[in-house]
Amino acid sequence: MDTFRKYINPGTGADANQPDWGISIHNVGHYIHPAGKIYPDPLHPNEYFFDYAKGRILSEYQLVYIASGTGTFEAEFIGQVNVQPGTIFFLYPGIWHRFKPDEENGWSEYWVGFGGSYANHLMKQDCFSPEHPLIYMGFNAEFINIFIQLIDTIKFNGMGSNQLAGCLTIQLLGLVYASALLKLQSSSRKSQIINNIKYSIHENLNSDISPEKLAEKHNVSYAWFRKSFKEITGQSPGQYQLNLKIQKAAKMLLETDLGICDIAYQSGFESEYYFSRLFKSKMNLSPSRYRKEFLCGKE
Repeated sequence: MDTFRKYINPGTGADANQPDWGISIHNVGHYIHPAGKIYPDPLHPNEYFFDYAKGRILSEYQLVYIASGTGTFEAEFIGQVNVQPGTIFFLYPGIWHRFKPDEENGWSEYWVGFGGSYANHLMKQDCFSPEHPLIYMGFNAEFINIFIQLIDTIKFNGMGSNQLAGCLTIQLLGLVYASALLKLQSSSRKSQIINNIKYSIHENLNSDISPEKLAEKHNVSYAWFRKSFKEITGQSPGQYQLNLKIQKAAKMLLETDLGICDIAYQSGFESEYYFSRLFKSKMNLSPSRYRKEFLCGKE
C-alpha cells in the first residue's frame, strides 16, 4: 500500500453541516519510514512534528499500529519500552510521549487521530488507559482491511466520508478492545490454573509428586505448565517445590528438637545426605550449623 497522510480540521469541508456522531477524525495515514532516516520526517504539520529529545503533547487521541519493523515508545506514565511488529499504542490528549523506529530497521505505521464525545466514552473503557498505552494485536487481516478502508474513505473525500471514517474508527477500537479482552481472559485463566497447581504443590509437599503428574492432574501439557508457571512465579515448578521444602525444613530446625534425618524425611527428601547437600546450597549453611547459629542468636 502506498504511503498517505491527511490532516483534517473537523467541522470543515463537504461534511461541515453533517453530524459527527460523537467521533471526529483529525488525521489518518500510512507511512513506511525507511531505515537510516531521521524520524519523524519533515512533512508533518507543525502541530504534529516533534523533536524526539523533547517529545510531544497532543490535544486528541491517536491510535498507532506498527505493521512491520521495530522501535521504542515512551510516555508520561511508562518508561521506554521496545515496540515489535503488531503493536498498537495509544496517544492521549495532554499526555507527553515520544516514539521512533530503530535506525537500522525503520518501520511501517498506520495511524488515526480522533476526538469527540463518543470517543471520550470509548477511551474510558477498562482496557484503554494512559498508564497502559500499548496493546499487542499481532497481524490481524480484518484490522488492516478496516484501516485501508478508512484511508480510502478520507482519500476520496466524498459526501458522508467523515461520518463513515468515524464508524470505521469505532470498528478499529472495537477490534482492539476485543483483542485486549481475550488476552485478559486468557491471562486470568492461566493465573487460575497455576494458582491451583501451586495449591496442589503445597498440599503434596511431603510426597514425591512430579511436575509432569501435576500437569496431567490439571489437564494441561507439561510444556505449557512449565512455561506458564515460570512466567507467573519466576521459578520453574521443580525449583518452587524445592524452595518450599527447604523453607519447611528450616522452620522445623528452629521450632522442633527433631534430628536432621527425621526433618529430612518429613520435609519430603529421600535421604539425609541429599537433604543436607541441597540445604547448604540454598542456605549457605549446613542444617546443623543453621540450627546452632540461629538458635544461639535467639538466646
